[in-house]
Amino acid sequence: MKSIEDFYDNLYDEWSRLDRHRIEFEITKMYLDKYISNENLEIFDIGGGPGRYSFYLASKGHKVTLLDLSQHNIDVEKEKSKELNIELEDYIKGNALELDNINKNFDVILLMGPLYHLIKEADRKKSIEEALKLLKDDGILIASFISNYAPIQDSLLHLRFYGEENDVAELLSYLNDGINNEEDGFTTAYFTSAIEAQNLMKNYHLEQLTFAGVENILGCKEREILTLPEEDIRKWVELGFNLSQDKLLYGTSQHYLYIGRK
Repeated sequence: MKSIEDFYDNLYDEWSRLDRHRIEFEITKMYLDKYISNENLEIFDIGGGPGRYSFYLASKGHKVTLLDLSQHNIDVEKEKSKELNIELEDYIKGNALELDNINKNFDVILLMGPLYHLIKEADRKKSIEEALKLLKDDGILIASFISNYAPIQDSLLHLRFYGEENDVAELLSYLNDGINNEEDGFTTAYFTSAIEAQNLMKNYHLEQLTFAGVENILGCKEREILTLPEEDIRKWVELGFNLSQDKLLYGTSQHYLYIGRK
């Protein structure tokens, strides 16, 4: 956990990431709009980074509490709150595996970050279990995963290989065990297949509402798409949204989105 905390505290600007990866941001927001349809809901954003989705949901009138491991991200959230004139219910520095101090239940819980970084299956399960303890009956859980094809997609996007030796084998290795160590770039992380992610969620009493490959075929052309006029960008995003549940395209995405009802 310390290496992950240090990464987001000192090395990575998570706020601007979703400007560079706007396709991920826009398609994910379309899913939030589709499944968070009631008004004035209590929402808990676990591992929400600097709060891009928290502020989006709060702007729609929801009461959003955000928890993140990184103090830097918490500080950014408070600054952005003033800039955007949007106040969250609370800003909590905390660990997704330790939620006993949270004394309320929520209509919607976002778990769109912790599952990226928990290498041990037992920890991934615990983070889901901790979230579900705080989710009201009939509530919505939204979880994100990084695809084990993401390193390949990222290398293709930038047209360069990473690593020094056996870099083809290195990229393919994520399809076998999904583990990324901090010395390999990024930070400690776990990349998963679409099947593994869905099977993990089947361990819980949840009704799967959707499972989507977020970027799908748009990912490797993202930089070009974002140079287009806004009207054309919106058309490509709409196309991506409509293709995101095509099982044959899951492997073309860097992120998976699971939405289930308790």
